[in-house]
Amino acid sequence: MSQSPSGDRPLTLTSPQATQTLAYLLGKSATAGSVLLLEGNLGGGKTTFVQGLGKGLGIEDAILSPTFTLVQEYWEGRLPLFHCDLYRLTPEAVYDLSLDELWVGEGVMAIEWPDRLPELPPEWLRLRLEVVDETRRLASASASGDRHYHWWQQTVRQFASSHPNSQ
Repeated sequence: MSQSPSGDRPLTLTSPQATQTLAYLLGKSATAGSVLLLEGNLGGGKTTFVQGLGKGLGIEDAILSPTFTLVQEYWEGRLPLFHCDLYRLTPEAVYDLSLDELWVGEGVMAIEWPDRLPELPPEWLRLRLEVVDETRRLASASASGDRHYHWWQQTVRQFASSHPNSQ
C-alpha cells in the first residue's frame, strides 16, 4: 500500500544546496534496508540528491552518476550506499542485476529511473524531482511501508525548520 507522505504539496527546493540538504537529512536517519526510488527528467537533480544522501551517510568519496557502471557501491559511511542508474536498461536487463539482493541488505539503495525495475521492493520511498527553473526543484514523495513513510515525515520536519520557504 502506497502512502503520500508529503500530501498534495510538494517541497520547493530553492537551490542545489537545498536539494543536498534534504538528502543529507535523509542520509543521517537512514537505516539498513532503506530504498529510495528517484524519479525525474534528465538533469532533474537525482544525482545531486544522491550526493547529499551520501554525505548524510558519512561518505566522503565523490558520488558520480553510475550511468555506465550501473551500480556504484560506497562502503565507507555508517551504512553502505548502493547507487543505481537504470536509464539505459530494459526491465529484463535490470532483472539480471539481482538488485533484490541489495534492497534487503545492510545498506541504503538509491535507484534512479525505477520505472525500469521489473518489480518494486516490498518497502520504498519514492521521490519525484520536478524542474521548476535553472536552480529550483519541486520534490514530492510517496512511500510503501510505515518505516519509509515515517523516515520521510521526520526528514521533512527537520528540513522545514531550517528552510521555511520550502512549504
